[in-house]
Amino acid sequence: MSPAGVGPAAALPLGALREAVGAEHVLVDPGLTASYETDWTRRYRGRAGCVVRPADTAQVSAVLQACHGTGAPVVVQGGNTGLVGGAVPAGGEVLLSLTRLSSLGEVDLAAGQVSAGAGVTLAALQRHAQAAGLDFGVDLAARDSATVGGLVATNAGGIRVLRYGSMRAQLLGAEAVLADGSVVRRMAGLVKDGTGYDLVALLAGSEGTLGVITQARLRLVPRLRARCVALLAMADADAAIALLPGLRARLPHLSAAELLFAPGMALVREHGALPPPFAQEHPAYLLLECADATDPTDALVDAVGDADGLSDATVAGDSAGQRALWAYREQHTEAINAVGVPVKLDVSVPLGRLAELVRRLEPTIRRVAPAARLIVFGHVHEGNLHVNILDAGPLAEQVTEAVLHLVAELEGSISSEHGVGRQKVGYLSLSRSATEIAAMRAIKDALDPRGVLNPGVLLPAR
Repeated sequence: MSPAGVGPAAALPLGALREAVGAEHVLVDPGLTASYETDWTRRYRGRAGCVVRPADTAQVSAVLQACHGTGAPVVVQGGNTGLVGGAVPAGGEVLLSLTRLSSLGEVDLAAGQVSAGAGVTLAALQRHAQAAGLDFGVDLAARDSATVGGLVATNAGGIRVLRYGSMRAQLLGAEAVLADGSVVRRMAGLVKDGTGYDLVALLAGSEGTLGVITQARLRLVPRLRARCVALLAMADADAAIALLPGLRARLPHLSAAELLFAPGMALVREHGALPPPFAQEHPAYLLLECADATDPTDALVDAVGDADGLSDATVAGDSAGQRALWAYREQHTEAINAVGVPVKLDVSVPLGRLAELVRRLEPTIRRVAPAARLIVFGHVHEGNLHVNILDAGPLAEQVTEAVLHLVAELEGSISSEHGVGRQKVGYLSLSRSATEIAAMRAIKDALDPRGVLNPGVLLPAR
């Protein structure tokens, strides 16, 4: 299905695109374009008019100039790890792949900053920073595929938001190409700059609808080599959620707090052939990581030792043991995708409403799709749950609507860290007022008056 107003009738300027990036980087053969046309969930797919792979900002600019001239719609794609259909074509668009923009600048040790191309993977950025004795504040399971441009465009969060904040908090500058091919560049990395609107921050979370991010200037953090990971077996979700405020007060070096449940743990163990972490199954689990300059193990053990609702615990101070505990969390997405095509909903609520969301999710889904299978995990400090519904079948949209209306009732957000994409564009009013949406539309129209950038993503296409 093509987005309204930008269907296949819009001319694709193939000649100009080939001149801009080289004929070998303009793909039209379906056998070559197929891998770009389906997202991670396998729920969102479409046919690209062509796939264009620029190597630098100048080539991105030339591509957008050509598309702007003919009104050809453009879909922007990084590592294609999105979960809401925001980086795959709806039908006939130019798919702009940024994976070749993979330059990494020298780490500025004095400022604690680095410049990275939009196509740099998170794993490559982490290795680059760590080689210089620093680290990057954002981490997530898709680190080997997710790219800097996509992380900025969706304001990605991940497992360290508790300590370092989301991607916007790491962003000190950016270079971006606007819809008409003009280039905006703010790459000095100034920590203080009071000269008007923060266009760089505006790009974070814009999902490619305002401009194509080609480079980012990023904040780095100290590399903390002393780590400790604990997996806590809890009596229920209420106990796990209630534990966190006290832990934060006692553990200033707490870096991650992840909430897991028995159904997800069982699925991960089966898929990954992982051993049981405890002698018996428990309803809920809390995975904690602390990082500091000195060993935080004793402090972590002391902080959780007398916790209400704690049924059992295991602690790992060595890297192998830590990886083994993290596997129970990080293999969730892979295990879920291995057994079916899920409805994936990334939502958040105020922390005080998180336990209520957990309690109400399953009955809400069962009323719509009695045979559906629910797998939930999330970032407990942010009130953020990744809701995965398997076996929803033809009821996928009804399940989505039911869950998102529940989240709205609890004063939450329909998208915590993966963006709105195409999946949730019809539900934006649940989280944003009519005035806010009108302001967002005004900004979009000012920067992209022809509506060529990611039409139908975040905001409805004209």
